[in-house]
Amino acid sequence: MKDVFPLSELKKGSFARVYKINTCGAMRRRLIDIGLIKDTKVECIGKSAAGDPRAYLIRGAVIALRDEDSKNILVY
Repeated sequence: MKDVFPLSELKKGSFARVYKINTCGAMRRRLIDIGLIKDTKVECIGKSAAGDPRAYLIRGAVIALRDEDSKNILVY
């Protein structure tokens, strides 16, 4: 079994791959629309001064996600 953890716990400069998205409705659709599907590579590239949101490199685009949303994305 792979070590699965929330995307919100990914450290700056680290990579992971999407395992599962545990949200529904409009937020799920938005995440899928930006390319967050199973096995997508994600890199945490930084965070705001307050620590939330964090910036992630997803399929060549930098996307900012709040911890509230990224905790529902499981990665390995």
